[in-house]
Amino acid sequence: MRVLFCSRRFFPAISGMSVYALNLLGELVAAGHDVTMVSQYRGDAAGTGIYGGGPPPAVPGVRVIGLRSHGEEMPGGADFALDVAAMRDAILAEHARAPFDVLHAQYGYPNGWAALLAAREIGVPVVVSIQGGDGHWVGSCCATHRVAMERVLHGADEVLIGCESFAAEVVERLGVPRGLFTIVPGAVDVARFTPRQPPGAAAEPVRLLYHGRVDRRKGALDLLHALAILRAQGVPFAATYSGIGPDLAASQALAGELGLDVRFSGYASYDDAPAVYAMGDVFVSPTHAEGFSNTILEAMASGLPCVSCRAVGVMDCLRDGENGLLVEPGDVPALAAALRRIIEDGALRTRLAEAALAECRATYSWSAVGRQIMDSYARVVAAPRRAPVDPALPHDPSCRFIAAPHLL
Repeated sequence: MRVLFCSRRFFPAISGMSVYALNLLGELVAAGHDVTMVSQYRGDAAGTGIYGGGPPPAVPGVRVIGLRSHGEEMPGGADFALDVAAMRDAILAEHARAPFDVLHAQYGYPNGWAALLAAREIGVPVVVSIQGGDGHWVGSCCATHRVAMERVLHGADEVLIGCESFAAEVVERLGVPRGLFTIVPGAVDVARFTPRQPPGAAAEPVRLLYHGRVDRRKGALDLLHALAILRAQGVPFAATYSGIGPDLAASQALAGELGLDVRFSGYASYDDAPAVYAMGDVFVSPTHAEGFSNTILEAMASGLPCVSCRAVGVMDCLRDGENGLLVEPGDVPALAAALRRIIEDGALRTRLAEAALAECRATYSWSAVGRQIMDSYARVVAAPRRAPVDPALPHDPSCRFIAAPHLL
């Protein structure tokens, strides 16, 4: 099968989307599919400073086409329609060179919208993977993106989403039927991410690790306030923040204001990620919402006990007291209490880490998830095509992403 994969972000930008795309592409190539990837990338200082960026690297067995997101980089405010048109045109040009059997867009908007506009002209089925940003932000931001998301969800031949809690949130926000979604969970490379010490083992003091996008929506600032409570209580710990993001500078400033000795280790490539997890004994992800957390899966596979939140995209893979500790998003005192508990109770760390590791290996391997996605391709290719989407969208200049496109 000839597959077009349209990615919102790819390496060298570090994100869950990049990791997801790389692993899926590997599964598709290994299964014998002919794969082309079209990916947007930021090339400006502002964009690369927040996420990392630049043209996507080569991927073995995949034709890779990088498209600089000139519309998103507009100094006067983002023009997402410009980037949508560039993605659509790249898909059409590649289809003219060698026809595709299926288009798979990673992200409902702008990528899913671009794929549907291309499919309108070439009649190829479209699979769309809804990512965290879609459900939590796009659609509630403005009329333009709400209409676009509704058309993507109704117009795609199949819509994949990571978990039931995320599907429920999108249904509530956009008022669409639950039956539009096929659940395909996140996945982790369990050969790459493995324990480097017995699950639950810890140094003295216990090393707390935050790894991923440094973003207040991921709880980066909440964790610092919780660490200040631990210090006031006399609880010993070491803490590392790994990654970059929109709130890196704010986190560094807050750590300084609170007088916390926190190590900010900066950008970490995917190749370096296993070594990053080895720097921690407990993984802390006080996120407010996810599509499905790749970093939590990687930590589970690495044998680390996890402290996180009862948040969309987290509660589907972590259960409080069973394979992790969960608190309410934004509840800093509860987060501090959970951290103190896991720091002081070695038997608890071991029990949680061992349960998480076993579940991760059994449920979230890429071989199983890749098969589910390829089954989706087979279904849509065999089914009748959906009606073409209406390409006209309302213009709503009030969208907050116009001024802050890096948050999309």
